[in-house]
Amino acid sequence: MQLKTIIEKTGVEIVSGNPEGVEIEKGYTCDLLSEVMASGKSDIWITVQSHSNIVAVASITSVKCILLTNGREFNKDTVEKAKGEDIVLLKSKTGSFELSGQIYAMLQG
Repeated sequence: MQLKTIIEKTGVEIVSGNPEGVEIEKGYTCDLLSEVMASGKSDIWITVQSHSNIVAVASITSVKCILLTNGREFNKDTVEKAKGEDIVLLKSKTGSFELSGQIYAMLQG
């Protein structure tokens, strides 16, 4: 599924990056960086973590998009690092549980 479709259907906000042509096949919801690194490959990562270390973890695990939930904001350093790694940053006021369910349902199609 195209990331652009997920953005349109969930109403999440683009913080940085270009979602055009980004394909999402599976995702992961977790706030522990070590667990995300151990989980294997995911295309979209849903979390409440916003510090710049998430970009390094996303880069290592080939995550294409980080979705920040619960109305949290990315700091400037995180946004700049994500731009350098070509990782799309999204945010939403909606909680992780609800967004995970919505996106999972879309991917099951």
